Amino acid sequence: MSRKKRPENPEDMPALQILREAVGLTQAQLASRIPDKTRKKTLSRQVISGWERGEYEPELTILQVKALCRALGKSLDELPDDFGKPTQLIKPEN
Repeated sequence: MSRKKRPENPEDMPALQILREAVGLTQAQLASRIPDKTRKKTLSRQVISGWERGEYEPELTILQVKALCRALGKSLDELPDDFGKPTQLIKPEN
């Protein structure tokens, strides 16, 4: 299985990926620390990947938010508003 080439500039990386890698977690490891909504199993790596790619917005329970904060070593206020890839600002034409 080939790995995707990483962006050379951290500003091009998804916010969640930066936080996740800062604490040394893979997508699968982060997913395994967050319970699913049934509390019977954990999230999948594909869920974390989808958040990082900006495919969809996370819709988390309070329990899941707390688990995410613990896993990343961040408070709720320290989490970014968007986990996906940074958007390029479009400059208005004059």
